[in-house]
Amino acid sequence: MTQARFTTDGGVALVLSGEGARPAAVELVGRRARVAATLSGRGKTWRAVLPLRAVRWGGPELPLPSGDYELRVTSSDSGEVDPPPPLPLTQLGTLRAELVGWSLRVGPPINPAYDSGEGQDALERRYAHRSAHLENAVFFESFYGRNASCNPLAIDRELARRAPGITRYWSVVDLSVAVPEGAIPIVEGSPEWWRVRGAARLLVVNDWLRRRFSRRPGQVVLQTWHGTPLKRLALHRPGFDPRRMAAVVRESRRWNVLLAQNPYAARILGKAYAFLSRPVWVEGYPRNDVLVLGDGADTRRALGIRPEERVLLYAPTWRDDRDEIVDFVDPAALAEATDAVVLVRGHSRTLQPGRDAEGPRVLDVTGFPDTSLLLLAADALITDYSSVMFDFSVTGKPMYFLVPDMEHYRGELRGFYFDLAAHAPGPVVRTQEELVAALGQDPWQHDERYGIWRATFNARDDGHAAERVVSRILDQGFVDPD
Repeated sequence: MTQARFTTDGGVALVLSGEGARPAAVELVGRRARVAATLSGRGKTWRAVLPLRAVRWGGPELPLPSGDYELRVTSSDSGEVDPPPPLPLTQLGTLRAELVGWSLRVGPPINPAYDSGEGQDALERRYAHRSAHLENAVFFESFYGRNASCNPLAIDRELARRAPGITRYWSVVDLSVAVPEGAIPIVEGSPEWWRVRGAARLLVVNDWLRRRFSRRPGQVVLQTWHGTPLKRLALHRPGFDPRRMAAVVRESRRWNVLLAQNPYAARILGKAYAFLSRPVWVEGYPRNDVLVLGDGADTRRALGIRPEERVLLYAPTWRDDRDEIVDFVDPAALAEATDAVVLVRGHSRTLQPGRDAEGPRVLDVTGFPDTSLLLLAADALITDYSSVMFDFSVTGKPMYFLVPDMEHYRGELRGFYFDLAAHAPGPVVRTQEELVAALGQDPWQHDERYGIWRATFNARDDGHAAERVVSRILDQGFVDPD
């Protein structure tokens, strides 16, 4: 009979034990992470220790991402292994876990008393409107806490350099999210998360503030947003209804300052979010500083890619009518046809519902913490309607636009602010076959368009955007540097 228990001795782990021959392998396999057991024992009994922590991309060892994991036990003698008895939901410090049959469910370390609508209502009442003194601290959140990246990360790094005494908190969905050195992770929905969000003098975010946020007197919200828009958004989305319009206006009233990459984005974002009478900082994107000042060597090493290998980054946007990444590319076939390493980068909205792509010379980097470093490592970008196109053009490297659903996307899902086919700084193709053919041609046949594109969208992406933004933060007294 197989036995199971959770342990925190020497690290959080699931321990299995049984009688008979030791299994050949024991693994936990999730959508975005997997771990293998350390096996011991011979003959009469065996033991398998499965760490509930993992190292990815050469980063720190962190708790497993929240989600469901399949417990796979491969027998060494072709016999069957009995499923272990269930383990109830257990708090393990850095995460919660529950084992039922061959399935392990991992969640964030939230006290069950607060992990409900009622519990969250109680925390909101306790912290959202309290009159306590504001803390000289910054609350950072990127893509709803799914990672610590984008413009908030670049601002964090520059603020830490210029004003190291300021406390920096990062909102995270769970403790599998790596935060910058010196920052404090706070799990969304926890009492500390509610406290900090209501007490920090400055909030730096790149998407909507959720859970009924109410800005207190003296608090400042810097909305950095997360891309120059091609696709219509907010008030400009097709089929807009009055309830959503009210939600957009209510959200934008929470912001004090909006950051834009370029004048074009400033105009669009201001109108789309009815943000017309408050300051918009047109300073370039802090997240793109590294594209000017850095190189991709370290990222290639972390991914196990040799310097001489060609790297194609496939990074499509998400779709309103599906949860997972679009299936317009067979990455293994693309790698074979182009003799390249293909990196697959799903949108942040497809991170949790999706599953890593696999295949020879294919690396799914949807869970990689920072898109900007992937842009540095890639030799060419393949995208569709993603705003990543406005960032990758900082590098001057080739771009390709795979858009088999353009009519559907333009006419029914979102719509565009300008004609992509007429202005794209690279080939616009409809099939993988056309993409492969374009990848084999001269990449600079669209050189004139590329130059116009960079002049329009990247004029302020000069490697110093974070410096300018942090200077404005400090000059305007949003936080005290001392």
